[in-house]
Amino acid sequence: MLKKIIFSSLLFFSVSLSFSFCENSNLETKVYGYRIKNTYPHDRSFFTQGLLYDTSFLYESTGLYGHSKIIKRTLGSPNPILVENLDKKFFGEGITLFENKIIQLTWKSKIAFVYDKENLNLLDKFTFKSQGWGITSNGTHLIISDGSSVLYFLNPLSYKEEYRLNVTYQGKEIINLNELEFIEGNIYANVWGTNHIAIISQKTGNVTAWIDLTGLLNEPITELKGNILNGIAYDKKDKRLFVTGKLWPKIFEIEIIPPKSN
Repeated sequence: MLKKIIFSSLLFFSVSLSFSFCENSNLETKVYGYRIKNTYPHDRSFFTQGLLYDTSFLYESTGLYGHSKIIKRTLGSPNPILVENLDKKFFGEGITLFENKIIQLTWKSKIAFVYDKENLNLLDKFTFKSQGWGITSNGTHLIISDGSSVLYFLNPLSYKEEYRLNVTYQGKEIINLNELEFIEGNIYANVWGTNHIAIISQKTGNVTAWIDLTGLLNEPITELKGNILNGIAYDKKDKRLFVTGKLWPKIFEIEIIPPKSN
């Protein structure tokens, strides 16, 4: 997400978050590590905003005005099967799957596009009230983030907002919620500008655990360069988790490992 936020603030947030983990290590909230299982090629020109896996196909939404698109390809292949470019006035954001439809958000225009997942033909579009950052689906609702601590639950047929959920960790709001993925009953969210993924209860909004992906890409995170962690996809059939970032050269298949002892 190309947001005008001072980078030092992001560093402060990340350091504060890490300090909070250490300070509260005796509490129940877990901080998971990771193990790399496989790597796959990723086009380093893609300013990744959304990632989605469905039946052997990988779908990706990219951002930046004049460069936003949605891409369909097979996992492991650098060559797209289909590409749908957005008009240059739109900044592409997160994507999700509902039934046989791919829904793609845009950042500030408050418009979402609905495509046929097979051929990426445009089926519909709708408006929503907030900025668009990330989107996922729990099977009954579309869930949208807008960079705040709020998640918006929309009816997947009418696209009308039905309720909201405020995300908190130990009583404090967690802002900058970005790319989303619904995994085994929980909402996974990139926290923009950090190496952390929050695991969120869809019932309470509480962050029940964290995944610390520090060191996954051996390059410093910097918004000036753009290479920020952003992209979560899940293979429901084979229980595989994929992550990547903006302008990253790889997509990583990772295994989440238990927290280390204190």
